[in-house]
Amino acid sequence: MTTASAFHFESLVWDWPIAVYLFLIGISAGLVVLAVLIRQYYPTAAGSDSTIMRTTLILAPTTIIFGLLILILHLTRPWTFWKLMFHYSPTSVMSMGVMLFQVYMAVLVIWLAKIYEKELIVLQQKWLPKLTLIPRVLTLLNRAMRFLDIVMLILAVLLGAYTGFLLSALKSYPFLNNPLLPALFLFSGISSGIAVSLMAIALRYRKNIHNTETAFLHRIEGFVIWLEIFLLAAFFVGLALGDDGKIRSLIAALGGGFWTWWFWIGVVGFGFIIPLLFKKWMDKGQGAVRVLIISGASLLGVFCLRFFVLYAGQLTVA
Repeated sequence: MTTASAFHFESLVWDWPIAVYLFLIGISAGLVVLAVLIRQYYPTAAGSDSTIMRTTLILAPTTIIFGLLILILHLTRPWTFWKLMFHYSPTSVMSMGVMLFQVYMAVLVIWLAKIYEKELIVLQQKWLPKLTLIPRVLTLLNRAMRFLDIVMLILAVLLGAYTGFLLSALKSYPFLNNPLLPALFLFSGISSGIAVSLMAIALRYRKNIHNTETAFLHRIEGFVIWLEIFLLAAFFVGLALGDDGKIRSLIAALGGGFWTWWFWIGVVGFGFIIPLLFKKWMDKGQGAVRVLIISGASLLGVFCLRFFVLYAGQLTVA
């Protein structure tokens, strides 16, 4: 196959806006997973003043909104997007994804409202004093909070994995039609959530960033990175042991050229090598700059992974 350029070639169907969309959705899912976990294992550090919770409050909904906006504008007829919100097809991955987004957003709003109950009631009493329904509804949710945490965790995991299912459903592309892709995207999304949370902590505390939240994030960061490496290696091994189409797709992706360099420098270099090599350096130092550099590299690696999988995955058609 002859390609015009790395970003424009004959078999390309989904281009860079979809990669950005996948990246933003992964951040939202990753942040929510981390927020639920810290609430379960370190409840005293997961109050409304928690940096992880504040970051989740701001970024979890906004990244979803921007991601969906990008997806809508990328449609052939964006003005008809509302039809997808009311017409569901159990055989369509896109349709099931729309349903998942709707349930996720609804539960996310309720979950965050309960966590920030005091702040929300203050705003309600100031701006809408006659709307007493909000405090009553929030009070009724007291006994259901643990159930809400579980539901929110399940939805976040499903959303993180869905981004991989969306691509793996493209059966005509051997590289993308891989059962490990949902798991890889789920854990890379959690990795992006860790990076964003660490950067938020660094910007907030600056001089002394080592606290319970930081310890929690570092405890799972190494595990997540190594699991990503394992899944990525298993992903490529599966391609190497597959049929002729999968082998051709592997050669096209890693056999040389722009996307091969993108993978080794962007995904492996920034996403894995820099965070693992400089992790001890970050632990020893108290400065926020170190955390911003290393976490920024990790976040860039996740971003590069989304682009690599999307574009390299469309180089070869079965």
